[in-house]
Amino acid sequence: MTLRTQIEDTYTNAPAVPGVEAGTPPDPRRPRDSALHGRGIAPAVLATPIEDPLARLSGHTAAPTVRCDACAHRCVIREGRSGICQVRENRGGTLVSLVYGEAVAVHVEPIEKKPFFHVAPGTDAYSISTVGCNFHCRYCQNWEISQAPREGFRLPTRTLPPEQVVREALAAGARSVAYTYVEPTIFLEYALDTARLARAAGLLNLFVTNGYETPEALELLAPVLDAANVDLKAFNDAFYRKVCGARLEPVKNALVGMRRLGIWVEVTTLVIPGWNDDPAELAAAADWIARELGPETPWHLSRFYPAYRMADVPVTPVTTLRRVAEIGRQAGLRHVYVGNAPGEDDTDTRCAGCGRVLIRRSGYRVSRVALRDGACPACGHPLAGIVLDAAPPEAGSPAG
Repeated sequence: MTLRTQIEDTYTNAPAVPGVEAGTPPDPRRPRDSALHGRGIAPAVLATPIEDPLARLSGHTAAPTVRCDACAHRCVIREGRSGICQVRENRGGTLVSLVYGEAVAVHVEPIEKKPFFHVAPGTDAYSISTVGCNFHCRYCQNWEISQAPREGFRLPTRTLPPEQVVREALAAGARSVAYTYVEPTIFLEYALDTARLARAAGLLNLFVTNGYETPEALELLAPVLDAANVDLKAFNDAFYRKVCGARLEPVKNALVGMRRLGIWVEVTTLVIPGWNDDPAELAAAADWIARELGPETPWHLSRFYPAYRMADVPVTPVTTLRRVAEIGRQAGLRHVYVGNAPGEDDTDTRCAGCGRVLIRRSGYRVSRVALRDGACPACGHPLAGIVLDAAPPEAGSPAG
C-alpha cells in the first residue's frame, strides 16, 4: 500500500476536491475569494456590536464593529473585514456567514471513519463541509479546503440547502449527518438549520470538531447535537499556539461543557513524532480525560501522515501508537483505540466490565456485534455510548 493510498483512507480525510492537487504548495499571493460574495450569505447567530475606541478617537463613522461569539477566538471585526476563519464578515455592521449552504465536500461514509465507535455502530454518516477553518494547523490533512480562503484557492462549491441535506441523507440510507472535514463552528448557522431538520427527520447530528466552540455556541447546539468527536491536538498550550494558532484551555472547557450538556463525546489525538508524542504529556492528557470526562470516554489515537506545511515530518511509528494506548489504559481509560493505520488498527470495542469483545471491526466496517439491550451479554455491564442498537442485521452475530 502506498503512502498516498494510506493518506486517502484515513480518519476524517475529505473526498478529493476538483482542481486542487494534494501537496500543491499554496499560492503566495493569497487573493481575496470574490466568488463567495453574492451567495451563501446569512446573518450570524452569535455576534455582539462593540464600542471601538480607536474608531471613536479618529472620528470614524463607519458601520459598527462587531465581535463574533461563535468560537473562542471571539474575533473583533471591523466593517468589511473577516474573522480568523475568513468566512465570517462584518457587512455594514452585521456579521454574516459567507458559506451558508455552500458545500465543498459531500460524502456518505461509515460513521466509524469520523471516528465514532460508540455511536450507531455499523451505520453510514452523510458528511458535509464548507470551506474555511478557525485554526491553521500546519499539518492539516484537509488543508485544500480548510485553508482555501486564507490561501486564495477558489474551489467549486455546490449549493446544498439544509432541507436537501436531509433528503439526500435519508435517500442514501444514512443514520446521521456529520459536520466534518473542517471546523463546523465556522458554518454554525448552516449546521444549526440542518441539524434541526435532521433531528425532526430522525437523523443523528455529529460534529467532528477542534473543540473551540464558545459556551454560547454549545448552548445553541445542545438541543440538536447528539455527539462530538473532539480533536485534542496536544496537551500543552505552546503546541496549540505554534502549530494551530489557538489555545488549549478553551478546548478543555468545551469538552467539559459538552459532557455537562449531554452531548456524547469521543476524543481523538493525532500523534505527531517529535511534536506531541512526549509520554509524560500524553499521560497527563489521559489522566485529564479519565478524570474530567469519565474513564469510559473513547480515546482514538490517530497516526500522522506528512501533509501541508509539515511534509518533512515522518509517519508515526505503530510502536509509538501502541505505547500511547498503553499509557491511556494505565490512566484508567477503558476504550482506547489505535487507528488511522491500515493493517495495524486496534479498533475492537471491549466490555469495560469483563473485557469481552462487543463490537468487532475490520477497517472502518463493523463485522460483528454482541450486545443485549446495549450491554454486555456476558456480565451485563452497559456499553457507554448512544444508539448502540443501530447496527445492521448482518452485523448482529456474536463477537466472541
